This record gives sequence, C-alpha cells and structure tokens, in this order.
Amino acid sequence: MERRAFLALCLAGLLAGCGAEKTEPVTPEFVLTYADNQPAGYPTTQGAERFAQLVQERTGGRVVIQVHSDAEYGTEQEIWEQLALGGVDFARLSLAIAADDLPKLNVLQLPYLYRDAAHMWRVLDGALGEDFLQEFTRRELVGLSWYDAGARSFYAKQPIRSLNDLAGTTVRVQDSQIVLDMMRLLGSQPVTFAYSDVYSAFQTGKIDAAENNWPAYYRMDHYKVAPYYTVDEHSRVPEVQLASGRTWAQLPEEYQTILRQCARESAQYERQLWTEEEARARQSVLATGCREITLSEEELEAFRTLVQPLYARYCGEELELVEAIQQA
Repeated sequence: MERRAFLALCLAGLLAGCGAEKTEPVTPEFVLTYADNQPAGYPTTQGAERFAQLVQERTGGRVVIQVHSDAEYGTEQEIWEQLALGGVDFARLSLAIAADDLPKLNVLQLPYLYRDAAHMWRVLDGALGEDFLQEFTRRELVGLSWYDAGARSFYAKQPIRSLNDLAGTTVRVQDSQIVLDMMRLLGSQPVTFAYSDVYSAFQTGKIDAAENNWPAYYRMDHYKVAPYYTVDEHSRVPEVQLASGRTWAQLPEEYQTILRQCARESAQYERQLWTEEEARARQSVLATGCREITLSEEELEAFRTLVQPLYARYCGEELELVEAIQQA
C-alpha cells in the first residue's frame, strides 16, 4: 500500500510538471553601453558593474547595460565627445575632462578647496552637488552621481616638509592649466608627459617629484623611486557618472527614476571600494620602508595662501559659490 501510494505521488508530480507553465526569458527593451577607461577590477569599473547589475535587477531584465573597461571606447576625451553624440550611452569620467566645456566645474578643481573627504561629500551629496550635476545639461548630458578618485599629494626623491623643500624642484603633473599654474605659484617647475613615463623620469633625474593618490603611487611602483609621500591633499577632484542626453530621452520616466537611484547606490559602493583600496595601498607602501610626511597646519596654510590667486583667475564669477562650499 505504501509503495503504491508513493508511486502515485511520483506520477502526479510528473503530470503536474508537464502541465506547468515555463518561464519565458525576458527580452530586453534597451541594451546600452557604458564606457570606463580604467582596467577591470578598479574601483570605478566595479562601481559601473554594480550599477549595471542593479539596473538589470530592478527593471526585471528590461534594461541591460554592458560595461566596457580598459579604454575600449578610447580616451576620456574621446568618450566625452561620443557621449554628446549618443555613441556611448553611459560613462564614468574625470571632472577635468568636462571643465574646458563647462567652466563652472573649475570650482570643483580648485586646490585646497576642502578640509577633508567628509567635507567634500557633504557638498557633493547635497544641494550644491546637485546643482553641479545639472550643469551637464548644457552639453545635453545627464549627471547621475559622483564617484571618488581620492586626494592627490606630492611624492619625491627627497622629503618635502615645507614650501622651501618644494621650491625649485621639477614636478610632473597632470596636463591641466589650473594645476600648472598652481605649481608655479608654489615655486616649482611643472612638466607634463605620459603617466606611464613617470617611473623612468625619476630614474633618469628628469623630475624630482610628482603628485597623485596612494593607489596610483603604489600600483605604478613609483614608491620604489620616490620614497617620500607628503600628505598635503592639494587636489580632491571627484569623478562623475554621466548618461547621454539622447539615450536618456528615449527611456520611460519609470526607468529614468530607477537609473538615478541605481547610480547613487553604485556611487556609495565605489566610494567604499576606493577607501579600502587607498588604505591597502598606503599600508603596502609604508611596509616597504617609505616615509609618510604630514605637514603642520601652519605649513599647510602657507600652501593654501600661495594658491589663492587661482580662485579669482579661474572662478572670479563664482566666488560666492566657492565661499558656500568652504563653509559647508
């Protein structure tokens, strides 16, 4: 009796399975592209992957975003141009790329603008940050969220503990006019060349110092040829997650709302990854015997004072905005 009952249950289960409806795979309504020039596994590309994952989940697979890293779509400048044309749907870009076309963004590139990271995020995650995101509409783009790119400080073959130590040195910097002018005001001789050539430039004596964040200092082995890292955090420029205005206009309002929320959540994730990456890089560098130099508040104020002319030169019409940021 028990055996017959068991067989009957099995047969009923098989029959029920035959009659059950099969779940059909969802056909995406939109398959969109996302460009990032950083390598896979970098905090920003991991943030992009999280963004794509959240969007696919919350739209039930109706919006699929394909992330292309390793500069597959070209340099940041080329990606910036493709966004405006709709050749790329989404991207993560350095703010420096956008500032030439949107001068108001120069405010966020001013040296020594923030006291620390918490100060910057209070600004960018608030009303002021939202106003800066709206600025991208002038280029028919949609600003979605702010990503972290850390703080840039000086590192050198010899210790930099004061302005006197920096004076007369040759320093490799980004190819940005505001940065070049900053270095001249600080008394050094700035030079620009490919980031990949910094290591050999230290070896050959072409430069005395450079500037970047802890992860870059570690990943590129610059600590091996420039063992002194001076934490002045002169530059804390965020990166931005953008959508093409042409793409955005094709999306239903429901999807736009989901995308904005997912972008903000992915930004929080990327910032966490960046903080962890920064801590690992710093710890790894110091474990090799490299020296971390912290400037006194008095010396740091001397640095800030010397670069003040840049505020009027680049943001003369936005000085009230600068003051609002500093007081936030």
